[in-house]
Amino acid sequence: MITAILRSLRTGVVTVRYPAQPTQPPERFRGPPQIRPGTFFDALPPSSVCPSGAIVGGPSEPKYSIDIARCIFCGRCAEQSRDGAIEIGRDFELSAKKRESLVMEVENGADGRSSQLLPLPTEEQVAKRIRQTLGRSLQLRHLDSGSCNACDWELTALLNPVYDVRRLGIDFVASPRHADGVIVTGSVTRNLETAVRRTYDAVPEPRVVIAVGACAASGGIVGRGYASAGGIGEVLPVDVHIPGCPPRPEAIIFGILLAVGRLCERRR
Repeated sequence: MITAILRSLRTGVVTVRYPAQPTQPPERFRGPPQIRPGTFFDALPPSSVCPSGAIVGGPSEPKYSIDIARCIFCGRCAEQSRDGAIEIGRDFELSAKKRESLVMEVENGADGRSSQLLPLPTEEQVAKRIRQTLGRSLQLRHLDSGSCNACDWELTALLNPVYDVRRLGIDFVASPRHADGVIVTGSVTRNLETAVRRTYDAVPEPRVVIAVGACAASGGIVGRGYASAGGIGEVLPVDVHIPGCPPRPEAIIFGILLAVGRLCERRR
């Protein structure tokens, strides 16, 4: 025990300061694909290169779109594009309140070229806003509705000393009756639909629903079928979509902060 304490003292503080200070993802991090404005439509890859069906349209179509909520950030579209038509970005603050806000769309211009159709708060401001909205900390019930557990591991990382989400007044609880909302991972398997609805109904009003990862936001690579509902939005009203496969812990924190804003709106 003494050895562990001494090791901790020598290590010092390892907790990141996000969102009070911006954070840089590691060099190997792959963010969402980005269509370079003004690129030729012929240089864009066909929809068949995307394993999750996030791309709609092609060089011969009038429009071309990439659904970031369905994207798994594999980078195949960038590899298959010519002349850097699609680039892999490094953004992770991608959460959106509306599903359609995550669809990136360009149009085929007359010359064959495409035309492209908030400062972060401090920790003290985040904690103050949560207290003003709820009178206490923000409590969330994690609901695994059929995930591969990648997003679940990222949620677990929020509680470790590196991210320590409790410093922001955010915590996870075991009972939905003690929660202010549910944070969902997985595409919602058909066998878990009833459990998902009952968990949501047990959360007192006002409540929020946060979809974490591509599967929860859109069905992901599985999509909709006989065994999958195709995302939590097909079962419950979603307040915040957090894309990624899986999203980084900072991306989840950013999405939770958006959810606090939704609670503020409903408390007025």
